[in-house]
Amino acid sequence: MKTLDVAVLGIFVADLAFRAPRLPVMGETILGRGFAMGPGGKGSNQVIAAARAGGRAAIVTRVGADAFGDIARRAWAADGVDTGAVITDAEAPTGAAFIFVSTETGNNAIIVESGAAAKLSPADVAAAEATIAAAKVFVTQFEQPLETAMAGLATARRHGAVTVLNPAPALPVDDAIYALCDYVTPNETEAATLTGIAVETVADAERAATEIVRRGARNALITLGEKGALLHGADGTVHVPALKVEKVVDTTGAGDAFNAGFCVAIAEGRTPAEAVRFGCALAGLSVQKPGTAPSMPTRAEIERALAG
Repeated sequence: MKTLDVAVLGIFVADLAFRAPRLPVMGETILGRGFAMGPGGKGSNQVIAAARAGGRAAIVTRVGADAFGDIARRAWAADGVDTGAVITDAEAPTGAAFIFVSTETGNNAIIVESGAAAKLSPADVAAAEATIAAAKVFVTQFEQPLETAMAGLATARRHGAVTVLNPAPALPVDDAIYALCDYVTPNETEAATLTGIAVETVADAERAATEIVRRGARNALITLGEKGALLHGADGTVHVPALKVEKVVDTTGAGDAFNAGFCVAIAEGRTPAEAVRFGCALAGLSVQKPGTAPSMPTRAEIERALAG
């Protein structure tokens, strides 16, 4: 019997977030309007969001034997994340991310250095097989090596898990990876990179989703920011509106919140369309708070948003 709802293969980085009206140009120094440091990395954000959303969640990753690695372990422990498949690397530092957040719009720009997690390998996936086998849903991204993501998807598929690929940051990939995916979940920019189809409207998203399915994925699920998300696959196409948000504070991590919510809902047996709505609720709640992992909502907050 499966003992985990979601297993996440991905990276942890310490987020170093700076708030300012704009980015400086080369050679320029400008004054910021806020700074925060906290847990980040797509994999870590997703596993924390899944745990807060009520899922039994585990992470497969590498961290360094340093202060940032300690931050990671404390963050996971606070939300009850299973860390049995976390490797401590004595030779490489824990990753870090520079995050610029616009004080004018809440939008962000990010530079990620994966650190120890850049060494995540298919051998690490094999060592974590018991954790992956215990999960109902498996999700990974492209912040660790591509061959490692493929090994994780193949292992999860072999053990009967629902497989989810969040292709971020977007990379040109061989179509072979799509055959391992029950759901591929890019945002508009990532979908355009994967397919060559510019995504500006819901209709554009459907064309891009059709192309991803043609390449071998069972379903394509494209997130569209304030326009919600579009799910396309063998069972048809559905567009789910975004949660209504009064004020966007920080969009960093919204995609991670969506993916985590979607995975938890699928693990709980909800229909794909219901799971998309659950994911949209997480994303909408997360953008109303600053930060990445710290902005992830609790199950009670999600239920209130869905009821409203």
